[in-house]
Amino acid sequence: MQILNSSFEDIDAIFGLYDDAISFQKTKFNKHWQGFERSLIETEISENRQWKIVIDDKIACIFAVTFEDELIWGEKSNEPAIYIHRIVTNPSFRGNNFVVHIINWAKVFCKKNGKQFVRMDTWGDNEALIQHYVRCGFHFLGLTTLQRSEGLPKHYEGACLSLFEIKID
Repeated sequence: MQILNSSFEDIDAIFGLYDDAISFQKTKFNKHWQGFERSLIETEISENRQWKIVIDDKIACIFAVTFEDELIWGEKSNEPAIYIHRIVTNPSFRGNNFVVHIINWAKVFCKKNGKQFVRMDTWGDNEALIQHYVRCGFHFLGLTTLQRSEGLPKHYEGACLSLFEIKID
């Protein structure tokens, strides 16, 4: 298993995984992603913020990171953190608990890059996912309702979100 930066050659596969994830979300919860702009993924790739987990030369999982997240995290966005977004597991690789692998990678990344927190969000009322992230090691910080969402993917409009973090020692 390797965690590598995604490349422009991965874009079609990334969007295929997003489509799979949206279909899966529709079977598990009453909210789902509403698609993503290609330019968002292209920017993340060009800025080395789109990642993939590769197993046997296949993309097993993807995720994105950012280093500020003001619309979601407000003042806390000024703190040195890495924010993880859009974790998607290839259906052929479900059950490998990639969140834990991503957390371990993020902890090392934080230590190397002077970051003090690993942070994530999800819908505020998705109890199953909230409990999953807590079992994976995140501390549940509570809920926030977005006042503004311009520049964020469509599913964030008016969203109530659960916030999570891990403090790096």
